[in-house]
Amino acid sequence: MSKRLLPLALLGFSIAHAAPSLETVVEGLKTPWAVAFLPDGQLLVTERDGTMRTAKPGAKPSAPIQGVPAVDAVGQGGLLDVITDSDFARNRTIYFCYAEPAADKTNTTVLASAKLSADNRRLTDAKVIFSQKPRMESKLHFGCRIVEAPDGKLFLSLGERYKGMAQAQTLDNHFGKIVRVGKDGSVPADNPFVATAGALPEIWSLGHRNSQGLTLDAKGQLWEHEHGPQGGDELNLIRPKLNYGWPVITYGENYGGGKIGDGIAAKAGMEQPNVKWVPSIAPAGLVNLKSAKYGAAWQGSFFIGSLKFGHLERVKLGADNRVVEQEKLFPDTGRMRDVREGPDGLLYLVLEGDGKILRVKP
Repeated sequence: MSKRLLPLALLGFSIAHAAPSLETVVEGLKTPWAVAFLPDGQLLVTERDGTMRTAKPGAKPSAPIQGVPAVDAVGQGGLLDVITDSDFARNRTIYFCYAEPAADKTNTTVLASAKLSADNRRLTDAKVIFSQKPRMESKLHFGCRIVEAPDGKLFLSLGERYKGMAQAQTLDNHFGKIVRVGKDGSVPADNPFVATAGALPEIWSLGHRNSQGLTLDAKGQLWEHEHGPQGGDELNLIRPKLNYGWPVITYGENYGGGKIGDGIAAKAGMEQPNVKWVPSIAPAGLVNLKSAKYGAAWQGSFFIGSLKFGHLERVKLGADNRVVEQEKLFPDTGRMRDVREGPDGLLYLVLEGDGKILRVKP
């Protein structure tokens, strides 16, 4: 007579499930800032000093890709974000942003396009398609995250360069703004300030400090996070024409203490963050996970790297865009500069100081 086997749980045993873990897929990089994914399975990586490389998981990074423009690798500046065009397999086009130097010692954040050669060794047809105005002599707050929307338009986050803090509230400049342009740098006719006298027509939203996270969710909505000063980091749902408050409202304070402006955290006509961090985690890199590889709990969550504490932050919002789950994962891993979802549905983390790219194993 055969025995009936009962589930272990009914016998009083618990079944252990392996937690997600980290594995190194690339090492030997120098201050990496961003990662993109090529159809041949290789990673495309920017290094802040001005170098772009490819890397196969488990192999050494390539020699520097030729044809990258000169960058101003000072302070927080350098070669920063990179993405591939949605039709990259056909057109080999990439978009990248960086701090562009000038002879008068000023610099600015620019967005460029180029074609990556079939052997991944060189860029051709590199050209600047957007330049933050005005130029400024500053080493701080370049912003510089890029997203391609489903309609093919490009969003770019721009810091207020620190010295341009007050100008984040005015429309005659690109300081502390998110801008929207076509792939050739043209201004879309439906941008919200096109018909506003004195406004720069590329502007999509204003009142930002220094945004180093930009992503789309499954509904196609644009989200960004930005560094607060001392406290007051934010995650925001970005809508056209809205004012996100900096530096008039903030949950942070000056470095070393003391209020910023009037020391207020809310004002009519200015948006409140969906999530705020006090104290700061120094957020860098942002993705809204579409994949089901890690199960239902993680799917739809935002994942944010922490430069300050070296962990991966997971935030899940409810239907009202308020926090329903929040946790800190992989503590003390290292300064996380970028977080991406790969074509394999897995999360990839760029460690700035360690010169590594990690993958989160389900």
